[in-house]
Amino acid sequence: MNSDPKVEAEASVGELMTRLSEQTSRLVRQELMLAQAELKSSAKHAGIGAGLFGASLVLVRLGVVALVATAVIAVDLVLPLWAAALIVTLTLFAAAALGAPVGKAQVQRVASPPEDAIESVKKDIDAAKEAIHHDAEK
Repeated sequence: MNSDPKVEAEASVGELMTRLSEQTSRLVRQELMLAQAELKSSAKHAGIGAGLFGASLVLVRLGVVALVATAVIAVDLVLPLWAAALIVTLTLFAAAALGAPVGKAQVQRVASPPEDAIESVKKDIDAAKEAIHHDAEK
């Protein structure tokens, strides 16, 4: 592109419209690439958060099963086996308690759809339409 004002002033309407079209196309492509990158980031955080949260739920279920087994063992067996089962149960609940907040934080990091990029593209298209309409009136 020339940056010489004389050359710009001498450019025909057709050339200017061609440049406008090319620049608008490039701008829209770049905005779409930005929106795609934002969506990928959101999907990544959602996947990690859902995975960690799901794993925490599995650990809670295992903890409940172990707690039931602990109660059965506590009634039927002597203290050392009961104590061992209780230690396993508490370890599972501790792991779930540590994983759940991390998973929740990942899910909360999911950004809303790239509304800024969408709004920016709409504004660019409106500005291009207005410029075309303004040039057509001259």
